[in-house]
This record gives sequence, C-alpha cells and structure tokens, in this order.
Amino acid sequence: MKTLLMLAVAALLAEKAQAQKVPAAQVPAAAKAAFKAKFPAVKTVAWEKEGADYEAGFKQNGQTMSAVITPAGVWQETETDMKAAQLPAAVRATLARDYKTYQVKEAATIVKADGRTVYEAEVSKAGKSQDVLFTADGKVVAQ
Repeated sequence: MKTLLMLAVAALLAEKAQAQKVPAAQVPAAAKAAFKAKFPAVKTVAWEKEGADYEAGFKQNGQTMSAVITPAGVWQETETDMKAAQLPAAVRATLARDYKTYQVKEAATIVKADGRTVYEAEVSKAGKSQDVLFTADGKVVAQ
C-alpha cells in the first residue's frame, strides 16, 4: 500500500513538472503582446505555462511551432517541428552512431533569443523518452 501511494505521488509530481495549459486570459498582457508583435499573422494560439515562462503553440505557413516568452514579454526561443530526416546530416550521423538503439520520435529546429540555432531530437528507448539538443555540426549540447 505504501509503495502504491509513493508511486501515485511520484506520478502527480511528474505531471506537475510538465507544461500546463492555461487560458489566454491568464497569460500576462506583455507576453501576449510580444507574441503578437513577433507573429502578427497567427490567429489561433494555445498557451501553456512552462516553468516561470509561457509557451504559445501555433501553426504558421503549415508548420507546427511554439514560442517561449517570459511574463515580462521577453522572447526566449521559437521551436519549429520537422521530420527527423530533415535534421542536418551531422546530427543524423551522431544519432546513428551514439543513439543507434533509440528511436527518434520527433525533431525540431530551435532558434534561441541570442540567435543560436540548435536541433532537438526526442529519442525513445524501452518506453522512456528524452530530448537531446545538438549543434548543426552534430555536437550534443544538452540532454
């Protein structure tokens, strides 16, 4: 019984650690204004709370995207989904070499506020997934 209770608490904490959907009315005006300034043509936005920041999910030019913005309206990054086959060749080579027992579930290009571009691959093995970030030349920058 004690083990079951601990598992339930761990699952609840894990769920809370992930992004949570929030109504647009609860998103600070500065964050919404910053989003509108950067993506003026986007009409439909799904907002989530991601840590202290807000993430806007949307589609633009047929692509699924998201933008992370602080409550004060400072843009942090924009992520654009892509197929794993569209990752740079060096990233695909690193995945094939260092993650050959993993399945690549999703991929994305992330443009950071400082202008850096990184590539994200969500890899999965034995039912467990993790995001790995790469530079264009295939070096791992974060897991």
